[in-house]
Amino acid sequence: MLAPVSEEAAEDQSGTPGDGGGGREYRIAELARAAGVPVRTLRYYQERKLLPPPRRAGRVGLYSADHLVRLRMIGNLLERGHTLEGIRELLSAWEQGRDIGALLGVEKAVTTPWSNEVPVTMTLDELTALFPGEVDPGAVERAVDLGLIEVDGDRVTHWSRRQLEATVTLVRAGVPLKAVLSAGQELQRSMDALAAMFVQLIATHVVGRADDQDLGELTDTLARLRPGAQATVEAGFAAAMDRQVRTAIDQLLGRLATP
Repeated sequence: MLAPVSEEAAEDQSGTPGDGGGGREYRIAELARAAGVPVRTLRYYQERKLLPPPRRAGRVGLYSADHLVRLRMIGNLLERGHTLEGIRELLSAWEQGRDIGALLGVEKAVTTPWSNEVPVTMTLDELTALFPGEVDPGAVERAVDLGLIEVDGDRVTHWSRRQLEATVTLVRAGVPLKAVLSAGQELQRSMDALAAMFVQLIATHVVGRADDQDLGELTDTLARLRPGAQATVEAGFAAAMDRQVRTAIDQLLGRLATP
């Protein structure tokens, strides 16, 4: 009695695939090699509805050049940081006749990093020298948890040269490094809440109306909103600092005036 032959084995044992009426066709293993992905990944994409089913020729599934194009598009989108669910939605919109280039333009306008900070890399000894007596394993671990630094062996990369210089200035003025890190943690929470508010405003009142306006116009609108949002935060923080500094000085003068 012959053992059952798997679909993949049947495809590998079959002859040269036909052209299906026009164009190159691939067995599953051939398609996987051409796209540079494992067969199991290809099957997973099919299960997630990212890849249409092949044309059936008996027990053999034959894939077209369109499948290869789609696989390469999926790979490119993954490299850009898209999730599989996001890719599925983009491909669905593409199949419905929407311009995927315009859709990706909107995506780029939304997800382009807002920070233009310049990272700085140094040795652990160089970092320690910036904060004499302040850097210990606990401080390093906390800075890593906060996303301020990345450690690779003896090399340390701080995400922002400007923020590192500001931290050095505070510590040299007498503020303990641990206190600066605690303040940084609180600042992150406040900034996350502020950013969430802006994202909600944009999602509700701009992106939420995407069906009612041209995608190119939406992309331009999102690009214009970026500097405005940043300017609002900077101006608001400067005004808050003015208020807090005046209050602190008034309190200090009051204490000095008290006999």
